Amino acid sequence: MGPVTTIVAFHAHADDPVLLSGGTLARAAADGHRVVVVVATDGMAAEHPTPRWAELEAAAAILGVRRVVHLGYADSGHGPQLYADPPGRQRFARADTEEAAHRLAALLQEERADLLLGYDAGGGYGHRDHVKVHEVARRAARLTGTRLLEATLPRDFALRFVRVVRALRIPFEYDVDALEHAYSPASAITHRFDVRRFAARKQAALAAHVSDVRGRGRLSAVLRLLVWLPAPLFGLVAGREWYAEVTPAGSAHPGLPVPARSGRRRR
Repeated sequence: MGPVTTIVAFHAHADDPVLLSGGTLARAAADGHRVVVVVATDGMAAEHPTPRWAELEAAAAILGVRRVVHLGYADSGHGPQLYADPPGRQRFARADTEEAAHRLAALLQEERADLLLGYDAGGGYGHRDHVKVHEVARRAARLTGTRLLEATLPRDFALRFVRVVRALRIPFEYDVDALEHAYSPASAITHRFDVRRFAARKQAALAAHVSDVRGRGRLSAVLRLLVWLPAPLFGLVAGREWYAEVTPAGSAHPGLPVPARSGRRRR
């Protein structure tokens, strides 16, 4: 990754940073880069706190993340119905993209970020909050001129993984046919990171999300399998991470000048 940089990883939910980019974040931190995680939603159910934020902070510490920030929105949920906004907060899917992008851009400037990690155009598997992350990250990158990599999976890898999970009779409530159009074709991927050296750290960070691993969510059974795998086998399954680089179109917004790249970085 070159000279010491500041990397901001933008994610939708508290449990998202580990699976698609946990190894990348751990590798970057171990190489001396400053790593910041920003999540759009706050890990609350309605107005009631849940353990998800504390679990995110624990997982981030395992990966070597220096700062965790919440952008201020509520989880939009996944399914046909988008529920009303909880008191005092707006669901991320309803957020104005420009407003959310300015919030993220302000943080990129504060951190003097060199690199922003977002999501691919489909938000991976299509969650409405993940799609919104894609839109907001792209706009924030344009506002600030920050280099952007979008976390994704090769579509064929995702399909093979799901077929193996189904063959093992592990509950998995996703439409396999929909995955034919999810994530990214191999031709769109520009960066492939081998993070097997950090597989144990990535697996430990995943295990820190206790409420998801032990819960009854759509991915819980798969998460339990990943946490229970012997570390070398986990490394084979989750030891590579993929990104597609995006070149921001246009210049930075006149109201948000591009931060200077010189001077001492925050440590």
